[in-house]
Amino acid sequence: MSGMGDGYVGTAQDAVRIRRLEKQREAERKKIQELKSKNAKGQSGLLQFGSGTSEILETAFKKETVGLVTREQYVEKRVNIRVKIEEEEKEKLQKLQQEEEELQLQKQKKRKIKANPKLSFSEDIENGEEEEEDGEEKNQESNTFGRRGFGKDPTVETSFLPDSEREAEEQAERERLRKQWLREQEQIKNEALEITYSYWDGAGHRRVMQVRKGDTIGEFLRAVQQQLAPEFREIRTTSVENLLYVKEDLIIPHQHSFYELIVNKARGKSGPLFHFDVHEDVRTIADATIEKDESHAGKVVERHWYEKNKHIFPASRWEIYDPTKKWERYTIHGD
Repeated sequence: MSGMGDGYVGTAQDAVRIRRLEKQREAERKKIQELKSKNAKGQSGLLQFGSGTSEILETAFKKETVGLVTREQYVEKRVNIRVKIEEEEKEKLQKLQQEEEELQLQKQKKRKIKANPKLSFSEDIENGEEEEEDGEEKNQESNTFGRRGFGKDPTVETSFLPDSEREAEEQAERERLRKQWLREQEQIKNEALEITYSYWDGAGHRRVMQVRKGDTIGEFLRAVQQQLAPEFREIRTTSVENLLYVKEDLIIPHQHSFYELIVNKARGKSGPLFHFDVHEDVRTIADATIEKDESHAGKVVERHWYEKNKHIFPASRWEIYDPTKKWERYTIHGD
């Protein structure tokens, strides 16, 4: 029998204990071998003093199989002998494990005795020895000091020390909040959003479209194409990839979503990118450095028209949206 096979899975302590038991078993085998060597000169046969159990059982097997004529009988005898060997090995291993456990138990008891500062005082009480008042006060003081020495001082700050239980609770709370936040964001993405836009072909054709906040600009333009196709022939013959959405003088790439613009409070050159209705700032603002809150209808433009007119106002002001670029102030007609 082997100590640790390829399939062994256990703790590091189990592995150390098994290796120690195997060393003990190996020492026993060496002692048996030495006894066999000493007595080999004066004795003959396999059943001499010091022979191992395996050899005895092997000899018994040979004797018992003499005269057998069938393979089944031979196999049955062989299996019985093997079972006996394994049972003996198992008993020896259990005995060694029991001895190891008893040794560990004795060590634990010794450690507990050394760690208990009250034993001598308790023994005095059990023996019925009475002390005078002064002596009792001294014992109480020393006992209190002992408790302070070996116990936890409640005045010491320990919150900075590692605490696996506290860390597990904090991790669980962070995971709960993360899942809650994700659920809330999914709810926001599914909320309806009304977009006021203008199909721009040199003149404005204002329309209203309802989408979800989680929809991308590309999904929005696909719905716009279906809405405009019956009325505008050039829209029917183009593809969604050739439609541009221009909001506050910025061309918003198809992969961006309305949700992204809203949660980031994105801003364009002439107004906020997170408002999709149309409204003017009704506040009276004399200070030009104060940001206005105006929202203009985004434009849907066919790419071919843009390529022909990008040098002419208003297309000359348009540029590709860059999420990393921040616009400090809004401009309407010039830089």
